Amino acid sequence: MINKRLLIKNLLAHNDESSFYDKKRQLNLHTKEGKAKFLKHICALSNSNPSNNSYIVVGVEDHDNEIVGDDFFDDSRIQNLVNAYLENPPKIQYENVPFPNLPKDRVIGLVTIKPKHKTSFFKKNIHTILAQTVFVRVGSNSMPTEDKIPYSKQNIETVISIENSSRNSIAHTLDGVIDFINNRHKDMTSQYKVFKELFVICWAGIPNKIRDTIYLSRVDIELINEQVKLFYSALDVVSIRYDEQSFTIIEHVALGLNDKTSYYPLEQVTIRFFDNGYYKMETEMLFEPPAYNKKMLHHVYNATLVLINKLQKQQAISEREEKDVENIASILMLCYLNGFEEAKQKLVDAKPLLKAQPNPTVYLSFKEAMRILRKMKYNQNNA
Repeated sequence: MINKRLLIKNLLAHNDESSFYDKKRQLNLHTKEGKAKFLKHICALSNSNPSNNSYIVVGVEDHDNEIVGDDFFDDSRIQNLVNAYLENPPKIQYENVPFPNLPKDRVIGLVTIKPKHKTSFFKKNIHTILAQTVFVRVGSNSMPTEDKIPYSKQNIETVISIENSSRNSIAHTLDGVIDFINNRHKDMTSQYKVFKELFVICWAGIPNKIRDTIYLSRVDIELINEQVKLFYSALDVVSIRYDEQSFTIIEHVALGLNDKTSYYPLEQVTIRFFDNGYYKMETEMLFEPPAYNKKMLHHVYNATLVLINKLQKQQAISEREEKDVENIASILMLCYLNGFEEAKQKLVDAKPLLKAQPNPTVYLSFKEAMRILRKMKYNQNNA
């Protein structure tokens, strides 16, 4: 098994960006421009590496390789985005890798692009990229090409060498478990479970028993062997169940118009472990958005737009309105899910205002709302 933290360090130590890996300060999939840039690099790396894995490292300064981290990005449906725009899409995997010097809510993103022999190209337009465009890597750049791409084996030995030097060990696993329990989560309940005598999952959170179910808040779940975060959220709650072969996480989101007192199941992720040293993750979308009276919702929607207008004009707001600012993102999301089609764009447009608020919960709520909407969109596209 590959220790993903070691793999990232070894990639960054290998000179600069090359024809088999790229690095980014952050990943932006909220805009078409951000999606287009990401897809361009996926296309180019896939076409230039038909016989070996290629990688994108997210959360690293470009000029000096400083590990600064990025937001936890748990969207397993990122493959659906690639499938939607690329013909002959490669299989990709996005993993969140924690580093000791980063805050608990920051990770390094690792995108693994699996080898594929067929040429990938854009099958429809996105931003400034036209359909039928083919990209390849030229040094550290992703460039369009009209030439036939020759089959290449130039990076096989280098990538295999980097991957082999990133293999896990008992010491890495034990150090990871001890660090998780004793250092990063010494302020809350932590547990661990060993599967198939190979895999170790650690999780931590604040327990709250409701009826017969224990819910965890401020949750952090990590697959220690590969140094990969499986789940992290400061806002949502999860329920966990496991047996000898599998570990299941059910994520719940707190929603409401004026408060967030009701929990709705969002997504279920099951990790199944096998005797041959492999594991498989299965994802199922569970979310059914709550329905509200349209007349009442219309009133709440208009009041929210008035509040956004006040923020834009930097007008003074009341103490009650300061509290309402925390609910802007969730209200616009609920309005969109109840048929207010323009509410989603209103939410996207409000991002700079919400990010600038001194209360960090405001922007966290925006990111949570966008994550839910993105999951729902990709799930519908894959249905």
